[in-house]
Amino acid sequence: QVHLRESGGGLVQPGGSLRLSCILSGNIFNIDGMGWYRLAPGKERELVASITSAETTQYADSVKDRFKISRDRSAGYLQMNTLKPEDTAIYYCNMYGTKGKNRDGYDVWGQGTQVTVSS
Repeated sequence: QVHLRESGGGLVQPGGSLRLSCILSGNIFNIDGMGWYRLAPGKERELVASITSAETTQYADSVKDRFKISRDRSAGYLQMNTLKPEDTAIYYCNMYGTKGKNRDGYDVWGQGTQVTVSS
């Protein structure tokens, strides 16, 4: 019953910015945490950024000081600044927490949104 959708990807010039959104729907109780991952052709999946329910954040060295993760009650965001061609990848959102009156657990992934940084 919990569904997640991503948006905000696209084509951008080097040095440009994009803001990704991750919208969670369903009868959720809370979000315990979330992360943004990316996958580029020929490379392993990389954790880009994460945030906990206590608002503690963590970033990969490759994006530190350029990206910022944030969240609210039912959505997460990734602000990407000073984009580089190396940032080109499919970006995925992951959220986990509890749902419903019984507070059952959930762990969901989006289908991904393409980010392409190129001239």
